[in-house]
Parts: sequence; C-alpha cells; structure tokens
Amino acid sequence: MWSDNETTEDLLGFKVHADLIAEVINDSDLLPITMGVFGDWGSGKSSILKILSEQLKEEEDGTFVLYFNGWLFEGYDDAKAALLESIIKEFEENKRFTPEVKQKAKKLIKSVNWMRILGLGFKNIALPVASAYLTEGVSILPFLAGKLSKIDSSDIIDKLKGDEAEGFLKSLVKDLPEEDPSMLVREFRENFKELIKESKISKLVIIIDDLDRCQPDRIIENLEAIKLFLNVENTAFIIGADPRIVRDAISHRFKVRDVEPGTGNRIVSDYLEKLIQVPYNLPKLSDSEVETYISLLICKRELTTETFHTVLETFYAYRENDRYSVFGLANIKGVIGTVEFEKLSKSLGSLPALSSIITQSLYGNPRQIKRFLNTFILRNRLAKVANISGFDESILAKLMILEYTELPLFVKLYEWQSTKDGRPNQILELETECSKSSEADFKEYLGKSDYSNWNKDKVVKWLKVEPALSEIDLRDYFWISRDNISSTIAGASLIPPIIKSTYNKLNQEGLPVKATKAIIKKDVMLLNESELNQFLEFSVAMAQRNQESPLSYKLFQFMIEEGVRGSDESYKYLLNLVDLAKIPPAIGVDLRSFKENPVLGDFLSELLSTSKSKVAKAFNK
Repeated sequence: MWSDNETTEDLLGFKVHADLIAEVINDSDLLPITMGVFGDWGSGKSSILKILSEQLKEEEDGTFVLYFNGWLFEGYDDAKAALLESIIKEFEENKRFTPEVKQKAKKLIKSVNWMRILGLGFKNIALPVASAYLTEGVSILPFLAGKLSKIDSSDIIDKLKGDEAEGFLKSLVKDLPEEDPSMLVREFRENFKELIKESKISKLVIIIDDLDRCQPDRIIENLEAIKLFLNVENTAFIIGADPRIVRDAISHRFKVRDVEPGTGNRIVSDYLEKLIQVPYNLPKLSDSEVETYISLLICKRELTTETFHTVLETFYAYRENDRYSVFGLANIKGVIGTVEFEKLSKSLGSLPALSSIITQSLYGNPRQIKRFLNTFILRNRLAKVANISGFDESILAKLMILEYTELPLFVKLYEWQSTKDGRPNQILELETECSKSSEADFKEYLGKSDYSNWNKDKVVKWLKVEPALSEIDLRDYFWISRDNISSTIAGASLIPPIIKSTYNKLNQEGLPVKATKAIIKKDVMLLNESELNQFLEFSVAMAQRNQESPLSYKLFQFMIEEGVRGSDESYKYLLNLVDLAKIPPAIGVDLRSFKENPVLGDFLSELLSTSKSKVAKAFNK
C-alpha cells in the first residue's frame, strides 16, 4: 500500500519544477514575488512544495522558510489575522533569532489582535482588548491609544468586563479617520519589513499548500493578507492550489460570473493576476512518466529500503540524461539481485502495458494512480485470502481500468457475465471484431451496433490490450469487485475540490434552468475526462442519498439535454439503483422526453412498464 501524503521522495522527476521555482525566488531582483504552483487535485503540487521547502532549508544563504497548510486557518474567525499571527509567531519562537527580534515579533502579534478586533464587530473579545492595551499592544493605532489614554485604567477594565463592552469600543472608533485603515496597513508593512531586516535573514520564503481545500472566503482572505500586509522586500510566497478553485472563490467573493476568455469581463482574471504575479502550471504526466511512476511505486513496496534507495539514485542519474524515456524493469535489472528482480517482474505484471490507458483514463494524475494501485493491491490480497485458484493479476488490472474510467460499461459487463456463468457472449463478439478489423472499421461497427456506448477511443484501446477476456470466467474477478457494483467509487473516496465545488453550484434550490445550463456548459463540460467521470459518479452517489429530491434527477436531465458525454449512461445507472417509490412523480413526466433516447428509451419502457410507483404512472400516462 502507498500513503497519499506529500513527500520529498521524488518518484516523478518533479525536482526539476522545484529547481525552477528556487531559481526564481533566489533572484533578489525579482523579490518580492508571489508564485502560484497550479495543478489539478492530486497532480503533485504538495510533493513539489515539500521538495522545494527542504531544498531551500539546506541553503546557507540566510533564507528563512516557513511551510503552512492553508487548511490550518479554515476554522478561524479571521483567516487574515490567523495567517499573520502564525507567520510572526515563527519569528517569536525560533531559536535562531535574538531576544530583540522576538520582542519585536511579540509586539507585532499584539497589532494583529487589534486588526482582528476592528474586523469582527468586537463580540466576545473584550478582555483580550484590555490586555493588549495595558501591555502596549495598541502602539500600531496611535489614534485609539490617544483615546484610551484619556480614560482611567480602572474604568477601562470595568467597561470592558461589562455588558456594554461592545458599545464602549464602538464609541472609541466611531470617529476614526477614514484614511486610518490604509494607515494601519502601511504601518504594519513597515513594522514587518523592519522585523525581517533586524532578523538578519536574506529572504523570507512562505509556502502555503492546500489553499484550494478552504472555503471561498478563506481562500481570498489568505491571499489578501499576503498581498496587503506581507508582500514586502525580500519576501517570496509560493501558493499551491487548483486555479479553478481560486477563480471560483473570487467569483463567489465579488458575486460575479467567471466567464470565458475573450468575452470582455475580466474581473476574475484581473483580480487573480493582482494576487498572484507568476502562475506556474504543472503539466500532466506523459505515458512514459506514468509507466516509470508505477514501476517505482512497486519497487518501493517490494524492495528493501536500502535496495529501493539504490534504484532511486539510479533513476535520478538516468533522468539527468534522458527526460523522455521510460525508466522500467530493463533499467532496474542491473542494480538489484536476481531474486528481487523476479519478484518485481511478477508484481508489475501487465501494469506497464496498461500505462497509456491509465494515463488517458486517470488523466496522468499521481494521486489517482496511487489510489488505483492501492485498490489493486487490496483486491489482489483478497483473492489470495479467499484461495481463488488460477487468479490472474493482469485480468484484475484490466477490469479495474474499465471500472475506474467507465463505470457504466463495467456494470454492463458485470450484467452480461452474471447471466452466462462468467463468460459473456458480448465480450467475445467485441474482442473478435476488434482483433480482425482496423480501428476505423471497428469504430464504425460499434457505431452501428448495439455497442454504441463502447465507441470511445480509450475503450477501443482497452479492448485491444492483452489479456483478452473472452475465454475467462469473470465471476471471481467481479466477486472481489462487488463493493463497487452496488455503489460508486466516488461514494467511498476523497473527492477533488473542483468536483464538489461544481456540484454545489448546481445543487441549489430555485436556481433558474438557464443558469443551471450555463454552469453545465461553463464548468461541467470543461472538466477533463477523469474529472467528468468522477463528477458523474459523485452526482449518482449524492442522488442515491437524496432519492426524494427532484434536484438530483433534474441535474441529469439538463446534462443530457446539453450533451454532457456519459450523462445518459450515468442516469440509467442511477435509475437502476434508486427505489422507484421514492422518485417524485413529476420526474416521470420529465422522463417521457427520453423515450427516443438510444440509451434510455428502451430501458425506461422496460423499467417503468410494470411498476406501480407514482413516477411510473406519470411516465406511462
């Protein structure tokens, strides 16, 4: 099994990205700078940031590196203040700094407390205010300090303890000059700049990861805190996030729609460019990189720690001279023993041969690949525990590719084999036609046959990859996959933030049909293949939980009408799972429009013809 945690162990050759980012922030002429390390959920952002952090910490040039997880500030009432306080506390508590620096940091933290007070309406924080004042915490606000200095100290304590504390504090700031907030920002920046200068560090590098897991308001608060208060000389901020989530947060904050490039409305783009100066987009893994990654993951699992480190060093040396080719068994053979090599060869099985389909199907996403392999290992172990004889790992791997990427087709194959003692005639027909025809002829055949849903490039590739399934009893393989026959993968696993965000946009009571379809066009149809499959699976899972909600069914209706690929098959899959008695009758009326749909037409007629449910009666009227 493989952990999903970020790591400094570079199995992807991602050090080159960390090296590039380090080169940028080591150029003092470019500071201050805010860089965005942008990539999809699970694309390897966190690992790159960890590698970068360790790399910078090893440099002996006075660099001070701080690493934060954006999620840490999710539960705070004021994420701006929480981020500022966390950063300054590092100066106060780090042993490398002098007592003078620590004292300055302590005073700056008190200033942060004042900012939190001014931004929150003062509720439930009266005593901390009194404490800050009596220990000179108001130095950053001379205006308020002057106000408080005219009041007897004992009276201040009494007023701040009483029920009128909020009114008392508001009375102090009611005539605060309008320009004071900007003065507050300027003064804080000057004090922060002075703190860095007195710390004798050459530059401050702050790395913030997982920002895209936060709520929209928290994302913007963190980015604004960096831009407004911390972006001073000799600082570099590296932000790891999915840019789509950040754009969505900006849209949410300013209540504007994020539009297509070239439409003239650039509010979201302009604001993002203001917050993040240099975007660095991580590329999708290539076929050769996926095959290499799979090989190294299995090496890590099968080999001793010492031997694996030898393999890893060999990989790093190989990548210095060749960035494009596969680093696989042939390269590993010379650096490990014969017994270990045989064990490794057996473990890899047909996975390298499937790497091109894995790349296309899982969109070259390291997290998805790792999760796929973890499930593969668990099921393989289950087969051994259950003493299944003649079990072939390569068949399991091939079936799992279909399961992860085309769940409705996987379920269809399950249905076929369940009535034919594990050997369905349909897969024999498909594989026979595929083997004797050119790809173009085979796709033409699929388009005109009952197998039109199989007419996809990646499915055709899947059919061509060995081993063939037509002579195999598939019952045991589906038996160990039965957890996913009755539920979706999405229901039992982590969901990328972009999937949840897109679904939440659509899952709103009272959202006009026009707005719903606009979101489908703008967000759903632009998801990559892997994300779209996950979105459809997640939508099915959510509909299963809320079977009486019309919204769940309407969403599929609108997606089908807008031509979202795979939405009709997913709707069919959902209707097979839910209790017809729980479906609102009005949905039966909507389903009539699909009587001529090639995927849903005959299925609906058969499903609802004999049912006594209200939805069936509405459909059959």
